[in-house]
Amino acid sequence: MATRQNRAENKTTVPYVDLQAQYRSIRSEVLKALEEVCESARFVQGPKTSKFEEEFAAYCGVNYCVSLNSGTSALHLALRCLDIGPGDEVITVAMSFIATAWAISYVGATPVFVDIDAARRTMSPTKLEAAITPRTKAIIPVHLYGMPAEMDRINAIAVQHGIPIIEDAAQAHGARYRGKRVGQFGKIACFSFYPGKNLGAYGEGGALTTNDTLIAQRARSLRDHAQSERYFHDEIGYNYRMDRFQTAVLAIKLKQLDSWNAIRVARAACYAKLLKDSSYKLPTHFSDCECVWHCYVIECQDRNRVRHVLQEAGIETGLHYPLPIHLQKAYAFLGYRRGDLPVTEALCDRCLSLPMSADLTDEQISAVVSALRKAAA
Repeated sequence: MATRQNRAENKTTVPYVDLQAQYRSIRSEVLKALEEVCESARFVQGPKTSKFEEEFAAYCGVNYCVSLNSGTSALHLALRCLDIGPGDEVITVAMSFIATAWAISYVGATPVFVDIDAARRTMSPTKLEAAITPRTKAIIPVHLYGMPAEMDRINAIAVQHGIPIIEDAAQAHGARYRGKRVGQFGKIACFSFYPGKNLGAYGEGGALTTNDTLIAQRARSLRDHAQSERYFHDEIGYNYRMDRFQTAVLAIKLKQLDSWNAIRVARAACYAKLLKDSSYKLPTHFSDCECVWHCYVIECQDRNRVRHVLQEAGIETGLHYPLPIHLQKAYAFLGYRRGDLPVTEALCDRCLSLPMSADLTDEQISAVVSALRKAAA
């Protein structure tokens, strides 16, 4: 694949994520599955949806999966299923997509943000312990960029205080911590199947997983207008169902997920090898976990200039995330100020997400590294 930019056309030579290449590799299976959905005329839920739920639950090592229309909906229902509401506090991190906080606000609770560990980039257990109050009703660690949070220490703190954990695993499908897949460490775990995820739908999608039978039952009810039977509604519910086109696609992709994740691991190792003597701060490898590299994020002092150099070379990059949640205008009413979460803020100021997918080629990685070295010079 060509890696020199056609400046006249401003041509992208290294896409951030190449979903078209991924589609071409499974095209015949996808088209056959979508045709079967159309022929069945069963477009919402049904036996095939239940089968995917069983397969994803088994993959995660839990008893139940409830498919939903987004990861945001999964977080919302997780909090509803724990009866969290006004007057309650939920501790999480500000280094995440804002949906982590939206869900807390949707139920009327107050998000409490704690800083991250500089190396792992996930919730700092020390900061977590200091933030717990009598109003704390849940803890939401985020497995950021595909890196599992330090769940042993977080779980120990949660158990000591009798507080349930909701794992935000939206970026960590298949990641392992101490040999166990994420999704097994909390009362509930929440996944996103947004198209660019390691396991992505062809539209919106998400899932809630749990070992708790009552939580699974209630989540299934809440996603379908809280119906105990057709047109009989037991509480305030939602239309959070996933459509059948998405479960058809996800069932196909789930079979490929481990092999795709393995390629991501190899691509991350390639980046690390080629950039090890550079001025950029690279992600840290931890022996206690298997990161699935949803994002490969480096840190650089002059991030915007570096990003511009890569853009001029036809290389797409991402920012995950340029402004932390606690400094977002939407949460100004909470009273946080710059300096409250210094590690989080420093990462937001310096983060740069490099192209990463199972379809990324060696030639493309070489082009990215070459542009990074040019920017550093």
